[in-house]
Formats: sequence, C-alpha cells, structure tokens
Amino acid sequence: MEKKFFERPIINKINAGIPDKFGMGNQLNPISTIDGVAVKDLIAEHGSPVFVLSEKTIQDIYQDAYQAFSTRYPKVQFAWSYKTNYIDAVCRTFHKLGSWAEVVSGFEYQKALENGVPGNQIIFNGPDKNEADLRLAIENASLIHIDHFDELYLIIRLADETNKRPKVAIRVNMDNGIYPQWDRFGFNYENGDAWNALNRIMLSKKLDLVGLHTHIGTYILAPFGYGNAAKVLADLAIGLDRKYNHKIKYIDMGGGFASKNTLKGAYLPGSDTCPSFDEYAEAITNALINSSIDPENMPVLFLETGRALIDDAGSLLGSVIGNKRLKDGRRATILDIGVNMLFTSFWYEHIVVPAQATSKYTEDTTLYGPLCMNIDVIRDAIQFPSMKIGDQVVVKRVGAYNMTQWMQFITYRPKVVLIDRKGKVHTIRNRENIDSIRSLEVVPDYLK
Repeated sequence: MEKKFFERPIINKINAGIPDKFGMGNQLNPISTIDGVAVKDLIAEHGSPVFVLSEKTIQDIYQDAYQAFSTRYPKVQFAWSYKTNYIDAVCRTFHKLGSWAEVVSGFEYQKALENGVPGNQIIFNGPDKNEADLRLAIENASLIHIDHFDELYLIIRLADETNKRPKVAIRVNMDNGIYPQWDRFGFNYENGDAWNALNRIMLSKKLDLVGLHTHIGTYILAPFGYGNAAKVLADLAIGLDRKYNHKIKYIDMGGGFASKNTLKGAYLPGSDTCPSFDEYAEAITNALINSSIDPENMPVLFLETGRALIDDAGSLLGSVIGNKRLKDGRRATILDIGVNMLFTSFWYEHIVVPAQATSKYTEDTTLYGPLCMNIDVIRDAIQFPSMKIGDQVVVKRVGAYNMTQWMQFITYRPKVVLIDRKGKVHTIRNRENIDSIRSLEVVPDYLK
C-alpha cells in the first residue's frame, strides 16, 4: 500500500479571497476537459504547458456580439484586432465569420494581406506607419486612420506622388467621462485639433475622407463612455455635412470592451462587473440613431473589439513542478507556466483550477512560474488545494494578448492548438526549439 503524503498542520492568515461562513475558501471545481477533449490527453500529446483555443467559443461569442449590434443598428461591420491575437488560424477564423482586419503596424498589415484579406477591408491604425507602409496601404485602397499631423502631411505628399486619392479617416480623442482620458491617439476634440485636421483634409482636395475613428481606452467597464464618444463623432459628421456637404461613410468606435477576467485589486469578480455586449451596443447605437445625422445616410458602424471576443476562448494548460513553504508558513506551488508566456498575469487575477480531482481542503497559496525572476508570479494569493508534482492545472481566459505579448525568456514558448467544432485538435503554432531560436542569430567568424 502506497504511503500517503503528509504535510504538517499549520495556522495562517487567509489572504486570498473571501472565505465562506465556516471560514473556508470556496472549493475549486476541476476542469478536466475542454470542448470534450481531456486535458491530460492534450498535455500528453502536445506537451506542458500548451495553449488551447476553442473554435466553438470564438464563434459563439462573435455571434452574440454581432447580434447585439446588428439588431440595434442597420449597418454594422466588425474588424478583427490583429494585435490581440495575430496567429493566422485565429485571424482566419474571424475573417471566415465576416470580420475585416484592423492592424497597427506594417508587420500586421502584411499578415492581413497574406491571410487573404482584400486591401479595401483592412483598417490601418496606429501612430507608427512609415512611408513604405503608407504607400502599400494607398496602393491597396486600405482605410488609413491618421494619428497625427506629420502623418497627414506625409499622406498628402504621397497622394501627389502616386496620383491616387488615399482613403482616410482621422482618429479623435475627447473627454468622454472615462478616467484616465486616453489623449495620445489621434486629434483632440476639445482643443480644436480634430476640426483642424478635418479642414486640412477637405481643403487639400487630395484625400478621400471616408470615416471617423476613436479608441477611448482598454478594458472599459462603463458603456456610457462609448455613448459620449459616439456623440462627439456624430457631431463631427454633422459638421462636415453642413460645412462641406460631405457625408462620411463610417464611424469606427475602436475596441476596449472588457472581458470577464478580474483586474488585480478589484473587489468583485470580472464575471459580475463586465458589461454585456447588449449594454455596449445600447450606449453606442442610442447616441448615433438619436443624433442629427441624416437617417437616409447613416454611416456604417465599425467595431474593433478584440479582448472581449477571444479571451474566453483561450486556456493555458500546465503542470506542477514543485512545492515549498514560504517564511510565513504559506504554501508556494511552482508551475511550468511563467509570466513570459502569461503576460496578462500582471493585470488579472486569473482563474487557475486543477485539471483533476483534488482534496476539498484548500489553503492560502502563491502560484509561481519556473523563471529565475522574483516577478514570476501567476497568482499572489489563491485558495488552492495541495498539489503533487505532475498534477495538471488550467488557467482560464487567456486568449487575448498572451500570444502576441509573450517573450522567449529562459524557457521556450509553448505550442498552441485549436479545437474545432467537431472536437478535432489542430496544431496552429509549434513549440519553439533550439533551432528556431538560433535561426536568427549570426556568430562572427572570429568566434567560430
């Protein structure tokens, strides 16, 4: 008979979460399968750690979001935010659902083209568009969202040189009631820069002003901020019609919708505080349909939400590699998941649960990653059961930003797989290895 594992009893202060009426933390329900595929089988075949994306979840959430807006407004177009997750299989899944591409760099622009997105269905945002990027975007009739005056003057020059009329919009920032105000992207409304830019575009007669854009922030929990921003863009659209008899073709409300992840320091879980797509849609569409925009020429409503569409679809599977006690007696469990691959652990109190049945008794635990850095903390404090080496865990809601902001540091970046609606598992990005890391390195002859 195998000898049972023993740990000495201790008494310590609970730092993680609110205990129940008996003073015990909430029991964690294990996640043993994802879309019907066993976690242990995924790790056995693809290694630990491994990112897992659910096509079913992506499609279901996208349809919920599209329905919320399309039932409230006559013309709606989503554009997938490449910076949120630019793995090709993910981007193509959204394009297959009807989403355009929203990019913020020449790199992402090239990715969108190679994913088969027509140039006139690519929205080019961001403050860093070099001359070569802009020439390519102009040649492909893409929608260029101008961020600053220097970019505007460069586009006017390129219009002369290429003998083409670039399709442009301006990015607008404003006081929309959200703190802190994001005023670094685009032209400010209150100081007059937005109108200054619009006047220069119209008077140049060399650019085709097709839209207005704003990006009010990230993880916005107050839908009214979008409503206030939509009112400002509607006001600019009305002013353009009155002054120049010019009707814009679209209003782009950018991204920033919150996911159900819980921000660090939040009192309530994100699942309770995150607004629904209906609430966002109500705020934005009310502002537009109740404005004085000509009802016969309502602009298309563009949305670039990324986080809220993909976060829930991603899970990160990993394994326990060790346990220890900290100086105050608290347990520390070490995972093979580091902050180099889970960048959002700096922002969120991620839900981490065992992948197999465990003891119902939990204690205050810190979850560390495997890196030789003191900042490598997945959860500072969580009520967690005792775990043995080799036991497996699931980190929920990791689909946004982790696969674009991850770093190759100390450990290889892991494999990414996609489970399709039929339950078949597809590798969509291979795990790094020594050859992939060294392929970009060059050793001088004198060191060979």
